[in-house]
Amino acid sequence: MEPVRLSKRLAELGICSRREADSYIEQGWVKVDGQVAVLGFKVLPHQHIELDPRAKKAQLERVTILLNKPVGYVSGQAEKGYKPAAMLAVPANHWEGDKSGIRFSPNHLKGLAPAGRLDIDSVGLLVLTQDGVVAKRLIGENSTVEKEYLVRVTGELSPEGLKLLNHGLSLDGQPLRPAKVSWQNEDQLRFILREGKKRQIRRMCEQVGLYVVGLKRVRIGNVMLGDLPTGQWRYLREDEQF
Repeated sequence: MEPVRLSKRLAELGICSRREADSYIEQGWVKVDGQVAVLGFKVLPHQHIELDPRAKKAQLERVTILLNKPVGYVSGQAEKGYKPAAMLAVPANHWEGDKSGIRFSPNHLKGLAPAGRLDIDSVGLLVLTQDGVVAKRLIGENSTVEKEYLVRVTGELSPEGLKLLNHGLSLDGQPLRPAKVSWQNEDQLRFILREGKKRQIRRMCEQVGLYVVGLKRVRIGNVMLGDLPTGQWRYLREDEQF
């Protein structure tokens, strides 16, 4: 068996991201079989990897924030004059119903990155995280975490069109993974997806003769949007997992 880079192995084990691993290795916080590792070090599966308590502490201090994104904010970097949703993650918008027990620190805003996207005209649950493990789970190449949306539509949907929304459509020349799509009420559909292509739901609806007039993400994995007010945020609790 071929050895792999230590940073890759740490990421595979779900301990931290590769970038975080490289940082810990640079600081001398990782040992392999009792020896302090250096950048570029390669390991075999049977070798014992040990993290310094300082690295473990750094991992525990990384936070994940759940934001109820309003219309008019982009989920990533600022573009076309629109502000990034991360700008809303300030103390004034911290939801008073937050039950995480985490006290706000300015350090929690450093390196926050969106783990997934919501279009500028979509609302609902957006995850911002400092934790590379969380980001990989939600947006990694092999991620299969469910994301649930309530989608208000206009137009006529045939029974065959509903079947196609569940499975059979393609985007950008690639077949889509099976979805779970059903009527929530007379003008609203419930979508459950395991992928997140750009404007996926809107483009899927267009293919079956529907036009999306409102889209709200209400769940990612086991984490619900719940009562979190629009424009406010809270911390991911210890008992919550995607």
